[in-house]
Amino acid sequence: MRAIVHDPAADLRMADVPDPEPAPHEVLLEVRAASVNFLDVVYREHYLAPGEVPGVDAAGIVLAPAADGTGPPAGTRVVTFAMGGAWAQRRAAPVADTAVVPDGVDLAAAAALPGAGVTALQALRRLGPLLGRRVLVTGASGGVGRFAVQLAALAGAHVVAGVGGAGRGAGLTEIGAREVVTDLAEVGEPVAGVIENVGGPLLGQAFGLLGEDGLVLTVGQASGRPTTVDFEAERRRGPRGRRIEAFVVELGMGPDLAVLLDLVARGSLDPQVSRRESWTGFADVARDLRDRRTVGKAVLEIGA
Repeated sequence: MRAIVHDPAADLRMADVPDPEPAPHEVLLEVRAASVNFLDVVYREHYLAPGEVPGVDAAGIVLAPAADGTGPPAGTRVVTFAMGGAWAQRRAAPVADTAVVPDGVDLAAAAALPGAGVTALQALRRLGPLLGRRVLVTGASGGVGRFAVQLAALAGAHVVAGVGGAGRGAGLTEIGAREVVTDLAEVGEPVAGVIENVGGPLLGQAFGLLGEDGLVLTVGQASGRPTTVDFEAERRRGPRGRRIEAFVVELGMGPDLAVLLDLVARGSLDPQVSRRESWTGFADVARDLRDRRTVGKAVLEIGA
């Protein structure tokens, strides 16, 4: 089959690779659409060997059901998550990280959900009840950020969206942000929780905005920069109980994917797919995501 592969010498390239061999608990699908995540572009060397296929999110049609008898039958439209293998004509994925795509939901929209959407959902769940609370989302223009803004607003939060420039804030108020800021110094009141996607100095600033017993969840480090927090100053002057946690998404995403798909089907959640291209244009899509020229989600349409 044809696939895009990780090549340290050439970055990414198209190649012929063997078809995947599903484990007993995995479905085999014909991939129709695969999303492009920051993880796939910037951090893929941490989970892929040379010649392996990147991509964690893929939607398509089940070619063969799981041999152990679980999961959807052949012919079912599904969306899947796995650590690699999405940018190919066929991929194997665990049943536990697979969900059936409802009629009327486009497969490209479904492909945008697993990595970014489930991360946002699980992180917001970790913050606890959100009704009436102020929640800050940094890097709000990206994939995780735009899902977090929408889901927090649906849960009743007052959402403050932090972005890197005025242009990157386009559309955020329409999907639920009550405030859009380009500098965290503009945030005038404490927040109860933060979904932090940027890292570096911004993480330290976000921590300083927490109210008593507030929580920052570090979801990503798009800046690639270290963070310094003066905890001695925190002991002297800060509200009590403020904390920072490193967030890690939990596998077994099937039920959470079903929640997100239902919201999309009902028109309550917009996957924010801003770029949808043939997979032959993968190099441009990857470069633009790496250079932060992509707002929301980018999806590759996988050809035969």
